[in-house]
Amino acid sequence: MKKFSLLFLTFLLVLSANAQIKIGESSLPEKVTFNGESLVFNGGGIRTKFFFDIYAGALYLKKKSNKASAIANADETMAIELHIESSMMSRSKMAGALRDGFDKATNGNVGPIKDRVEKFIGFIKDEIEVGQVYDIVYEKGKGSVIYKDGKEKGHVTGLDFKKALFNIWLGDKPADKGLKKGMLGN
Repeated sequence: MKKFSLLFLTFLLVLSANAQIKIGESSLPEKVTFNGESLVFNGGGIRTKFFFDIYAGALYLKKKSNKASAIANADETMAIELHIESSMMSRSKMAGALRDGFDKATNGNVGPIKDRVEKFIGFIKDEIEVGQVYDIVYEKGKGSVIYKDGKEKGHVTGLDFKKALFNIWLGDKPADKGLKKGMLGN
């Protein structure tokens, strides 16, 4: 009986270490690590457009929260993970969506961060393909970093930029209201 209990406990530990959350066609991790800090899945959902699933998105925080403004304004490591699910998402469409998102997130006052917006968008150099994973991470002490399939593509400094970036998904005029609710765990 002891051997069975030990085997069962080992199985549970391995299972929990590799725990995944299914959103749409994507499996997202329950925990991620950036900047040496462990982040937990806060919530997630699907970004849809014209009845098509574009990407599965999830928000990762140090501690779960449903307070969008507090999350966007916090100077602590956090991440948004995007799993591309549709070939409708291209590099140019992502660039346009980010520009539009920054405009909405800043209430049309993108001027003070415009150069950094273009620099950030410039890190998405290759065409976007189904199955790719983009991590948009704010690393405290470094800035807003974009990773493609686990590889850093570049970063932009400034808490003001981070606030606008995270408000694309969490602000008053989010990219997708349903996705915002999901990311906040609602």
